[in-house]
Amino acid sequence: MALSRAQTSSGESLISSTFASRYVRTALPRFRMPEQSIPKDAAYQIINDELMLDGNPRLNLASFVTTWMEPECDKLIQDSVNKNYVDMDEYPVTTEFQNRCVNMIAHLFNAPIGEDETAVGVGTVGSSEAIMLAGLAFKRKWQNKMKAEGKPHDKPNIVTGANVQVCWEKFARYFEVELKEVKLREGYYVMDPEKAVELVDENTICVAAILGSTLNGEFEDVKRLNDLLVAKNAETGWDTPIHVDAASGGFIAPFIYPELEWDFRLPLVKSINVSGHKYGLVYAGVGWVIWRNKEDLPDELIFHINYLGADQPTFTLNFSKGSSQIIAQYYQLIRLGFEATRTSCKIAGTTQRCSGRESRRWATFTWCPRTRACRSWPSPSRTRPTTRCSRWSRACAASAGLFRHTQCPPTPSTSPSCVWSSVRTSAAAWPSASSPTSRRSWWRWTRMPRSMGITSM
Repeated sequence: MALSRAQTSSGESLISSTFASRYVRTALPRFRMPEQSIPKDAAYQIINDELMLDGNPRLNLASFVTTWMEPECDKLIQDSVNKNYVDMDEYPVTTEFQNRCVNMIAHLFNAPIGEDETAVGVGTVGSSEAIMLAGLAFKRKWQNKMKAEGKPHDKPNIVTGANVQVCWEKFARYFEVELKEVKLREGYYVMDPEKAVELVDENTICVAAILGSTLNGEFEDVKRLNDLLVAKNAETGWDTPIHVDAASGGFIAPFIYPELEWDFRLPLVKSINVSGHKYGLVYAGVGWVIWRNKEDLPDELIFHINYLGADQPTFTLNFSKGSSQIIAQYYQLIRLGFEATRTSCKIAGTTQRCSGRESRRWATFTWCPRTRACRSWPSPSRTRPTTRCSRWSRACAASAGLFRHTQCPPTPSTSPSCVWSSVRTSAAAWPSASSPTSRRSWWRWTRMPRSMGITSM
C-alpha cells in the first residue's frame, strides 16, 4: 500500500505518502489547507496513490453508468473541459449541439413536432435534476389552473410507485409536494396502474411512471395508466397528466421495443426524462428532460439573463456547468446512429439473458423475467435456505446480474417481502454454483420495512 496515515499527539489527522517523500519531507494535514505549496509531481503522486484505493470503474457493473467511451470522444471531452456551458454567447456551437440533442431525443420519443419545429427540452446534470424541473413545471401549471378556478392550491400531491428512485422523494420534500406511493406486492415490483389511478384526486399534479424500475429494470405499463387516467379525467373533469421517468429505459425502448406505446404517442404524457450517462453511453453526468409542447412548460419558470449581452433563456437548478458531457452526447448520437445504438441495446439484452440462465443454477433465487425491461434481476425464492441465516443481498451487475457471497449475522428473517440492496462486484467475484461455501459465508438479503411500500400477498 503506497499511503500511510499518521496521527499527531494533538490528534490532528495527517496524510503521508511513501513515494512522494522524495519531494515532501513533512506529512500534510488531512482536513486543513497546508501552509506551504508542494511540487506538482508530489501533489499528483499523493492523490494518485490514494485513488488506487478506489474501485476500477470498468469493473463497476452496479450503478448503470457508462465507464468507457471511444478515444476520439475522450479527446473532445478533454478539449472542452474548460468550457462553461452557461456562457452561450462565448460558446454558441456548444449551445447548438444541445439544441440538436434535444430535438433528436424528442423525435426519438415521438414528440408531436414538425420537421421545421423546435422541440422543448433542456440538458441537465442527470435525471435527478431533470425530474426536479419536470415536477416544478407540473406544480406551477397545476397552481395556475387552481388559482384560475378559485380553488385552494396549497396541497399538491404526486402519485408514484414505491419503487421510485430517491430523487422523487427529494422533489416531494424539497418543493413541498405530498408523495402518494402505490405499495408493491410480492411478485409485482412495479406500480399497479389501477391502484395508482385510485390515489389520484383533484390536487394531483401528475402521475409518475417508470420505464426501467430501479429495483428490477421492469417497464411499467404506461399505456394502461394513460387509458385509465383518460377515463377518470373524463368522469371527473380533471386533467391529470403523466410524467415518464425513462432514466434507464429511454434509450432502450425506442430501439428494442419500437411498438411499445409509452412516450408522447400517449396524449397524457406531458414530459419525459432520460439519463445520457446510462444507456445514452456518455460518462456521468448528463440527463435530458423533454416536454410535449411549449404549453407544458410555464413561461414564468424560464429566466432570461443578459450577463454577456444577448438574451439567454435558462431553466435549470444550477447555473455554471461543464460543456463536455453535452458534446459527448452529441458525439454518440451522430457516431452510432439508430442502427449501432440498437446493436448496443441487443448486446445488453444478451448479457441480461445470459446472467438469467446462470442465476437459475442457485436454488435460493427465483428468476422473474419480464417481457419488456432494460435489465432483469432475480427475486428471492420462497424456499428458505437450510442455514440459520436467511438474509440475502443482491450484488447487481447492471445487465449482467452477478452475485457474490457476503458475511452476515445469523439472524432469521420474519418476512418474505424484500428489496435488493446494491453491492459492487465483478466477474472475478462471481462464485461457482457448485463450489462449497464456508460455514460463515451465506447469501444475504435485506428486508424492506412495510412502511417503505412493500406488502405481502
